[in-house]
Amino acid sequence: MGKSLIIYFSRADENYSVGWIDKGNTEIVAEFVQELTGADMFKVEPAVPYAADYNTCIKEAKQRVGNAPIKEKLKDISTYDTIFVMSPIYWGTYAPEVETALEGLDFSGKAVRIICTHEGSGLSGMPRDVKRMCAGADVDMSGLAIVGSQAKNSKLKVSEWL
Repeated sequence: MGKSLIIYFSRADENYSVGWIDKGNTEIVAEFVQELTGADMFKVEPAVPYAADYNTCIKEAKQRVGNAPIKEKLKDISTYDTIFVMSPIYWGTYAPEVETALEGLDFSGKAVRIICTHEGSGLSGMPRDVKRMCAGADVDMSGLAIVGSQAKNSKLKVSEWL
């Protein structure tokens, strides 16, 4: 697998189906990937944090599609061989901030692996959209979908997938 990087978005606070949580489901799974692979981690954070309550967050996220500024942007991924792109599913794909994080990066010759958390939609359109954003990469379209409410108990599933 070579040197790996995890690029992930995750949100704590009130989440669909799991209620109030201190750590986002995708972050829990990202930590399993990091533990099992030794990958470096980059957390994608919105420039303006989302509201804590779920319904307000959803309204805010819909307004950010196509324009989701982030606090910090990666400039260079040239030292990595494998990139894990991880996100909860928002309206059939990754969170809007993930697109902002991927924009402008050179994925030529990289292996890209996709992991999402969801509450019933599976990977949805995330593989298609990651492939579009990661031009030149070998994108594993099969990916791994973890039900968010089962994230805390998904380490074995992640290990078997890796």
